[in-house]
Amino acid sequence: MSVFALILVPLVVSVCLCARSVRVHATLLLVGVAAVESVLAVANAVGPDSRALLAGFVRVDATSRLFLVVVNPIFFGISIYVRNRVTIAPVLREGMGRFVALALVFLAAVNAVLVANHMLAAWIALEATTLAAAPLIVRPGMGASRQASWRYLLFSSVGLGIALLGFMCIARSMPGDGHVPSFFLDRASPLANAGPSAWRRLGLSLLLLGLGTKLGLAPMNSWLPEAYDEAPPAVTALLAAVQFNCALVLLLRVLQCYRAAEPKLVAAELVAIGIGSMVVSTFNIIATRNIKRLLAYASINHAGVIAIGLGIGKTASYGLLLYMLSNAFIKAVLFLTAGKIKAHYRTKDTHRISGLIKDLPYSGVFLMVGSFALLGFPPFGSFFGELLILSALVSSGRMLVFATFCVLITMSFVATGRTIFPMIWGETKEKHIWPRQTFLSASPKIAFVVALVVLGIYVPPVVNGLIQRVAASVEGP
Repeated sequence: MSVFALILVPLVVSVCLCARSVRVHATLLLVGVAAVESVLAVANAVGPDSRALLAGFVRVDATSRLFLVVVNPIFFGISIYVRNRVTIAPVLREGMGRFVALALVFLAAVNAVLVANHMLAAWIALEATTLAAAPLIVRPGMGASRQASWRYLLFSSVGLGIALLGFMCIARSMPGDGHVPSFFLDRASPLANAGPSAWRRLGLSLLLLGLGTKLGLAPMNSWLPEAYDEAPPAVTALLAAVQFNCALVLLLRVLQCYRAAEPKLVAAELVAIGIGSMVVSTFNIIATRNIKRLLAYASINHAGVIAIGLGIGKTASYGLLLYMLSNAFIKAVLFLTAGKIKAHYRTKDTHRISGLIKDLPYSGVFLMVGSFALLGFPPFGSFFGELLILSALVSSGRMLVFATFCVLITMSFVATGRTIFPMIWGETKEKHIWPRQTFLSASPKIAFVVALVVLGIYVPPVVNGLIQRVAASVEGP
């Protein structure tokens, strides 16, 4: 029953928000529902895998359990941030009922993606997260945010449309002698590996391209910096730390079923997309002066690293998952902090922001710690994950990819540090009046930082076991 509650509770509360009397308490309801979902996610994480439910369409396995316990607590932290922002700036209460209703629909769809035992059902739920998130990007009176929302919706729908076409091609490739094409996760693998097929290769190529578009990977990545820049900070964090991981889960499902059939195609396409994304993002990191766009391009860079790790598979898989989980917490910390910085300085221009550690001590520390984790410093999980991916590149003999990877990582490292570190430790340029920061307002980001350190120093046995199981399912032959 707790599996269905992950989907039903947010949906029921979002419907209840249609009542004006309930809408007054919208942010409290958001925090309450997010807390309940986090408890349910943890309960599922420590429990056993479930049997297939709802005619086989719903099932909690190791992949579900691992990502449920990441995205739901992150959503909970974002909900506390939203509640605190509304308390500080009451003007934000206008339209908050609509915001919370859409956010809860988004959460329900996210959990549906994670527990879906059918790839087309997961695809539908992922499209539902897109439809719920698109209106959240729009800010009243800001035309640029409306344009960003349309571009986000267009590119996401095109990417998912390409992925759907990929599923259709794979269905065409499945044998017809008594077999029924199946996209149920626990039945697809035997059919997926039944002999060579041009349809399967085409379908798998389209799936990787379509889901790569949803992840913001090259060549169709132009929507991401604009959407992340124009969206409110809480929405940007939802897109970067929550929805991104949902799209990754669907990609993991595809690899779990079809990688063994076409290992060379998967490796070649994912590595090429990953390197292309790193090239594009690195040069944009060097050029931009917008703090949110810089973090958006860094997200594309990290997505490129993830694509390369997925392409390599094998010994890179454990480090890759460690990198994925760390990446989710890093983006949540940095985008929420960027929102606080923009609200304080009334600008996103990095050259006009300085002395954060004196002006906004909490935000300065979070930007510093988040940047260290972003750049792959120890003792964060991103450092060890990146190290294992690099080691796998060497052991697999991909020395050209290894060299390119190292050059691009070094360039983005220098460019990011050159931009962000003066913001933290530079001399204050202007005096700004800002309400005193409280521990409660900082608590979500403190929890995210603790999670980052834990992933780098001591991974709890339950989480470690889940990571090992998921790694084994995607590492390939």
